[in-house]
Amino acid sequence: MITYEYPFNERIRTLLRLEDLHERFNFFLHQNHALQHHVALTLVFEMLEVASRSDLKSDLLQELERQKQILAGYREHPNIQKEVLDDVLKEIDQVSAALVNTLGKTGQSIRENEWLMSVRGRTMIPGGACEFDLPSYYAWQHRSTEERYKDIQNWFSPMASLLDAVGLVLRLLRASGVQFKVIAESGSYQQMLQGKVHQMLRIKVEEKSGAIPEASANKYMLWIRFTKQDGDLKPKLLEEDVSCELTLC
Repeated sequence: MITYEYPFNERIRTLLRLEDLHERFNFFLHQNHALQHHVALTLVFEMLEVASRSDLKSDLLQELERQKQILAGYREHPNIQKEVLDDVLKEIDQVSAALVNTLGKTGQSIRENEWLMSVRGRTMIPGGACEFDLPSYYAWQHRSTEERYKDIQNWFSPMASLLDAVGLVLRLLRASGVQFKVIAESGSYQQMLQGKVHQMLRIKVEEKSGAIPEASANKYMLWIRFTKQDGDLKPKLLEEDVSCELTLC
Protein backbone atom coordinates (compact mmCIF):
# COMPACT_ATOMS: atom_id res chain seq x y z
CA MET A 1 0.00 0.00 0.00
CA ILE A 2 1.10 3.58 -0.72
CA THR A 3 -0.03 6.27 1.71
CA TYR A 4 -0.69 9.78 0.42
CA GLU A 5 -1.25 12.64 2.85
CA TYR A 6 -3.04 15.93 2.13
CA PRO A 7 -2.97 18.84 4.60
CA PHE A 8 -6.13 20.87 5.13
CA ASN A 9 -4.35 24.03 6.29
CA GLU A 10 -1.06 25.89 5.96
CA ARG A 11 0.17 24.89 9.42
CA ILE A 12 0.00 21.16 8.70
CA ARG A 13 1.48 21.77 5.26
CA THR A 14 4.52 23.34 6.93
CA LEU A 15 4.86 20.46 9.41
CA LEU A 16 4.70 17.85 6.65
CA ARG A 17 7.37 19.68 4.68
CA LEU A 18 9.64 19.82 7.74
CA GLU A 19 9.07 16.13 8.44
CA ASP A 20 9.97 15.23 4.86
CA LEU A 21 13.14 17.32 4.98
CA HIS A 22 14.09 15.84 8.36
CA GLU A 23 13.71 12.27 7.08
CA ARG A 24 15.92 12.98 4.07
CA PHE A 25 18.43 14.78 6.30
CA ASN A 26 18.73 11.76 8.61
CA PHE A 27 19.26 9.46 5.64
CA PHE A 28 22.06 11.48 4.04
CA LEU A 29 23.69 12.39 7.37
CA HIS A 30 24.29 8.72 8.15
CA GLN A 31 26.01 8.05 4.82
CA ASN A 32 29.77 8.20 4.37
CA HIS A 33 30.54 10.08 1.17
CA ALA A 34 31.27 13.82 1.13
CA LEU A 35 28.67 14.36 -1.61
CA GLN A 36 26.02 12.76 0.59
CA HIS A 37 27.04 15.02 3.48
CA HIS A 38 26.77 17.96 1.09
CA VAL A 39 23.11 17.01 0.53
CA ALA A 40 22.60 16.69 4.31
CA LEU A 41 23.96 20.22 4.83
CA THR A 42 21.76 21.70 2.09
CA LEU A 43 18.78 20.05 3.82
CA VAL A 44 19.73 21.84 7.05
CA PHE A 45 19.47 25.09 5.08
CA GLU A 46 16.08 24.05 3.68
CA MET A 47 14.75 23.18 7.14
CA LEU A 48 16.01 26.53 8.38
CA GLU A 49 14.05 28.28 5.63
CA VAL A 50 10.81 26.39 6.25
CA ALA A 51 11.07 26.75 10.06
CA SER A 52 11.61 30.52 9.89
CA ARG A 53 7.92 31.25 10.63
CA SER A 54 7.88 33.28 13.83
CA ASP A 55 4.71 31.61 15.16
CA LEU A 56 5.74 28.00 14.45
CA LYS A 57 7.20 27.35 17.90
CA SER A 58 4.14 28.72 19.72
CA ASP A 59 1.81 26.79 17.38
CA LEU A 60 3.61 23.54 18.22
CA LEU A 61 3.48 24.20 21.96
CA GLN A 62 -0.25 25.00 21.77
CA GLU A 63 -0.96 21.85 19.75
CA LEU A 64 1.03 19.68 22.16
CA GLU A 65 -0.88 21.13 25.10
CA ARG A 66 -4.18 20.55 23.29
CA GLN A 67 -3.27 16.93 22.60
CA LYS A 68 -2.17 16.50 26.22
CA GLN A 69 -5.53 17.70 27.51
CA ILE A 70 -7.41 15.41 25.13
CA LEU A 71 -5.34 12.36 26.06
CA ALA A 72 -5.52 13.11 29.78
CA GLY A 73 -9.30 12.97 29.50
CA TYR A 74 -9.05 9.30 28.49
CA ARG A 75 -7.27 8.30 31.71
CA GLU A 76 -10.44 6.89 33.33
CA HIS A 77 -11.64 5.10 30.20
CA PRO A 78 -11.92 1.36 30.94
CA ASN A 79 -10.32 0.27 27.64
CA ILE A 80 -7.27 2.54 27.87
CA GLN A 81 -3.83 1.06 28.57
CA LYS A 82 -2.74 3.47 31.27
CA GLU A 83 0.97 2.63 30.96
CA VAL A 84 0.94 3.49 27.26
CA LEU A 85 -1.05 6.66 27.91
CA ASP A 86 1.33 7.75 30.66
CA ASP A 87 4.31 7.17 28.35
CA VAL A 88 2.75 9.38 25.66
CA LEU A 89 1.91 12.13 28.17
CA LYS A 90 5.45 11.97 29.51
CA GLU A 91 6.84 12.26 25.98
CA ILE A 92 4.64 15.32 25.34
CA ASP A 93 5.98 16.95 28.52
CA GLN A 94 9.60 16.20 27.58
CA VAL A 95 9.29 17.45 24.00
CA SER A 96 7.43 20.59 25.12
CA ALA A 97 10.03 21.35 27.80
CA ALA A 98 12.89 20.96 25.31
CA LEU A 99 11.13 23.29 22.86
CA VAL A 100 10.45 25.90 25.57
CA ASN A 101 14.12 25.80 26.60
CA THR A 102 15.31 26.50 23.05
CA LEU A 103 16.54 30.08 23.20
CA GLY A 104 16.17 32.65 20.44
CA LYS A 105 14.87 32.28 16.93
CA THR A 106 15.00 28.83 15.37
CA GLY A 107 18.39 28.26 13.76
CA GLN A 108 19.76 31.63 14.91
CA SER A 109 23.21 30.11 15.50
CA ILE A 110 23.33 29.08 11.84
CA ARG A 111 22.38 32.56 10.69
CA GLU A 112 25.16 34.02 12.85
CA ASN A 113 27.78 31.71 11.34
CA GLU A 114 29.27 33.72 8.46
CA TRP A 115 30.95 30.72 6.89
CA LEU A 116 27.74 28.67 6.84
CA MET A 117 25.83 31.60 5.40
CA SER A 118 28.40 31.95 2.64
CA VAL A 119 28.00 28.25 1.84
CA ARG A 120 24.21 28.60 1.95
CA GLY A 121 24.33 31.54 -0.44
CA ARG A 122 26.45 29.65 -2.94
CA THR A 123 24.38 26.43 -2.77
CA MET A 124 21.32 28.43 -3.84
CA ILE A 125 23.09 29.06 -7.17
CA PRO A 126 23.14 26.09 -9.59
CA GLY A 127 26.71 24.79 -9.46
CA GLY A 128 27.63 27.59 -7.08
CA ALA A 129 29.42 25.37 -4.55
CA CYS A 130 32.21 24.28 -6.88
CA GLU A 131 35.75 24.08 -5.50
CA PHE A 132 36.83 27.31 -7.24
CA ASP A 133 33.83 29.19 -5.75
CA LEU A 134 34.21 27.85 -2.20
CA PRO A 135 37.72 26.45 -1.65
CA SER A 136 37.20 26.39 2.13
CA TYR A 137 34.04 24.32 1.69
CA TYR A 138 35.89 22.02 -0.71
CA ALA A 139 38.57 21.56 1.94
CA TRP A 140 35.90 20.80 4.57
CA GLN A 141 34.46 18.10 2.31
CA HIS A 142 37.87 16.36 2.39
CA ARG A 143 37.76 15.97 6.16
CA SER A 144 37.04 12.52 7.60
CA THR A 145 33.51 11.14 7.62
CA GLU A 146 33.42 11.38 11.41
CA GLU A 147 34.46 15.05 11.42
CA ARG A 148 31.87 16.01 8.80
CA TYR A 149 29.19 14.07 10.66
CA LYS A 150 29.96 15.82 13.96
CA ASP A 151 30.00 19.25 12.29
CA ILE A 152 26.64 18.77 10.56
CA GLN A 153 25.10 17.29 13.69
CA ASN A 154 26.34 20.28 15.70
CA TRP A 155 24.94 22.77 13.18
CA PHE A 156 21.57 20.99 13.15
CA SER A 157 21.28 20.53 16.94
CA PRO A 158 19.65 23.95 17.67
CA MET A 159 16.72 22.87 15.47
CA ALA A 160 16.46 19.33 16.89
CA SER A 161 13.86 20.13 19.58
CA LEU A 162 11.58 21.82 17.04
CA LEU A 163 11.81 18.84 14.65
CA ASP A 164 11.11 16.46 17.54
CA ALA A 165 7.97 18.47 18.28
CA VAL A 166 6.96 18.36 14.62
CA GLY A 167 7.33 14.59 14.55
CA LEU A 168 5.32 14.11 17.75
CA VAL A 169 2.48 16.41 16.68
CA LEU A 170 2.13 14.59 13.35
CA ARG A 171 2.30 11.18 15.02
CA LEU A 172 -0.49 12.15 17.44
CA LEU A 173 -2.51 13.64 14.60
CA ARG A 174 -2.24 10.48 12.49
CA ALA A 175 -3.25 8.34 15.46
CA SER A 176 -6.37 10.45 16.02
CA GLY A 177 -8.06 9.45 12.79
CA VAL A 178 -10.42 6.54 12.07
CA GLN A 179 -9.67 4.52 8.95
CA PHE A 180 -12.45 3.36 6.61
CA LYS A 181 -12.63 1.74 3.19
CA VAL A 182 -14.35 3.33 0.18
CA ILE A 183 -14.77 2.72 -3.53
CA ALA A 184 -14.05 5.64 -5.83
CA GLU A 185 -16.50 4.93 -8.65
CA SER A 186 -15.07 5.74 -12.06
CA GLY A 187 -12.01 7.12 -10.27
CA SER A 188 -13.92 9.77 -8.32
CA TYR A 189 -15.06 10.05 -4.69
CA GLN A 190 -16.98 12.73 -2.78
CA GLN A 191 -17.93 12.95 0.88
CA MET A 192 -19.81 15.58 2.84
CA LEU A 193 -17.90 16.70 5.95
CA GLN A 194 -20.82 18.56 7.54
CA GLY A 195 -18.73 21.46 8.75
CA LYS A 196 -16.45 19.31 10.92
CA VAL A 197 -12.89 20.62 10.96
CA HIS A 198 -10.16 18.18 9.96
CA GLN A 199 -6.45 18.85 9.64
CA MET A 200 -5.21 16.10 7.34
CA LEU A 201 -6.44 13.37 5.00
CA ARG A 202 -4.59 10.07 4.56
CA ILE A 203 -5.30 7.94 1.49
CA LYS A 204 -4.01 4.38 1.11
CA VAL A 205 -4.09 2.72 -2.30
CA GLU A 206 -2.61 -0.53 -3.54
CA GLU A 207 0.70 0.05 -5.29
CA LYS A 208 -0.16 -2.37 -8.10
CA SER A 209 -3.24 -0.32 -9.01
CA GLY A 210 -1.07 2.60 -10.16
CA ALA A 211 -3.80 4.97 -8.97
CA ILE A 212 -2.64 8.41 -7.84
CA PRO A 213 -5.08 10.47 -5.74
CA GLU A 214 -5.55 14.21 -6.10
CA ALA A 215 -7.60 15.69 -3.27
CA SER A 216 -9.28 18.97 -2.47
CA ALA A 217 -11.39 19.74 0.57
CA ASN A 218 -12.96 22.34 2.78
CA LYS A 219 -14.98 21.96 5.97
CA TYR A 220 -18.07 20.99 3.97
CA MET A 221 -16.89 18.58 1.29
CA LEU A 222 -14.03 16.23 0.40
CA TRP A 223 -13.33 15.44 -3.24
CA ILE A 224 -10.80 12.90 -4.55
CA ARG A 225 -9.98 12.25 -8.18
CA PHE A 226 -7.66 9.43 -9.21
CA THR A 227 -5.21 9.61 -12.09
CA LYS A 228 -2.71 7.19 -13.59
CA GLN A 229 0.62 7.91 -15.29
CA ASP A 230 0.83 7.15 -19.00
CA GLY A 231 3.95 6.25 -21.00
CA ASP A 232 5.66 9.63 -20.51
CA LEU A 233 4.54 9.74 -16.82
CA LYS A 234 1.94 12.42 -17.53
CA PRO A 235 -1.12 11.88 -15.29
CA LYS A 236 -4.36 11.01 -17.03
CA LEU A 237 -7.80 10.57 -15.47
CA LEU A 238 -8.79 7.08 -14.34
CA GLU A 239 -12.23 5.92 -15.44
CA GLU A 240 -12.30 2.66 -13.45
CA ASP A 241 -13.34 1.99 -9.85
CA VAL A 242 -10.58 2.37 -7.26
CA SER A 243 -10.60 0.74 -3.83
CA CYS A 244 -8.83 2.79 -1.15
CA GLU A 245 -8.65 3.41 2.59
CA LEU A 246 -9.25 6.92 3.96
CA THR A 247 -8.37 8.45 7.32
CA LEU A 248 -9.59 11.90 8.32
CA CYS A 249 -7.33 13.26 11.07
